[in-house]
Amino acid sequence: MIRTGLIGFGLGGTAFHAPLIEAVDGFELAAVGSSRADAVAKAYPGVPAVSPEALIADPAIELVVVSTPNATHFPLAKAALEAGKHVVIDKPLTPTAAEAEALIALAEAQGRLLVPFHNRRWDSDFLAVQALVASDRLGEILLFEAHWDRFRPELSQAWKEAEGGGQLLDLGPHMLDQALVLFGMPEAVQGDVARQRGNSPVDDYFTVTLFYGTRRVVLASSRMIAAARPRFALHGRGGSFVKYGLDPQEAAMRSGGSVCDPNHGLEDPAHYGVLTLPDGSTETIASERGDYRGFYAGVAAAIREGAAPPVAAKDALAGLQLIELARQSADEGRRIAIG
Repeated sequence: MIRTGLIGFGLGGTAFHAPLIEAVDGFELAAVGSSRADAVAKAYPGVPAVSPEALIADPAIELVVVSTPNATHFPLAKAALEAGKHVVIDKPLTPTAAEAEALIALAEAQGRLLVPFHNRRWDSDFLAVQALVASDRLGEILLFEAHWDRFRPELSQAWKEAEGGGQLLDLGPHMLDQALVLFGMPEAVQGDVARQRGNSPVDDYFTVTLFYGTRRVVLASSRMIAAARPRFALHGRGGSFVKYGLDPQEAAMRSGGSVCDPNHGLEDPAHYGVLTLPDGSTETIASERGDYRGFYAGVAAAIREGAAPPVAAKDALAGLQLIELARQSADEGRRIAIG
């Protein structure tokens, strides 16, 4: 068993990491680094709640999972790697590309895994998009659009809306990771980043455009949109694919649903995407079953069998570099070429 210590017992720890660790063969949730001892005892009787420092120092713990506010990712992961642990970190890997590079170098020096939790690679809708792109039914894709919107005009007290957070660093890593999986690194990037709620201390709107020759990839998100835009829209020489709605796994897990439920990860057919061909005919494309357990199954294989990690740390670094270039582009009002 891979004895695993989870640092953080907020939304990420309670709704995502702990349930997945419990559900995937080969893992044992050995301790939780949190001051919420009562909550830990209620959810996982027998699992001790300890300080993050004590968890990292425990020689019996092999894997440390970091699910804490952004600013703590780097120091916690650094301490865990220096203690000889493998590390999984919730997105963003770190707030800056420089910190990510430092952690990657440290993990390589220590001979330990550093794995970003980019679970959205296992979204039902993204899996459908990935399969459609691979099938070449759309031909050359000229425009790829992804939207991830919310309508939250009031500021929350959550750390994600405090200094060091913001929409681009919250949802940007997932959206950029999906684009990079599909198309690789672009030739150039242009960003538009704004605070549309006047009292917001951080950005709550972004549009990032990635340039690949004649192809454009447009990733957009806002906290001030009540009417849904397409989650994905792909337009190619062979047709278009448009998909509304969001993968159902997060909603199910946040409401206490089990990842072992036989219907977990299955999308409502009413939300399937539609392929439109040049002659005007249409075809509904069923979304695949989403399953975030695939991430932790990949972590287990990497630790025990020496397989490649399910998400490479350098992929998260590439996304952070694009986020920083997008911010620079927005500040300077220009497109920035990628060397």
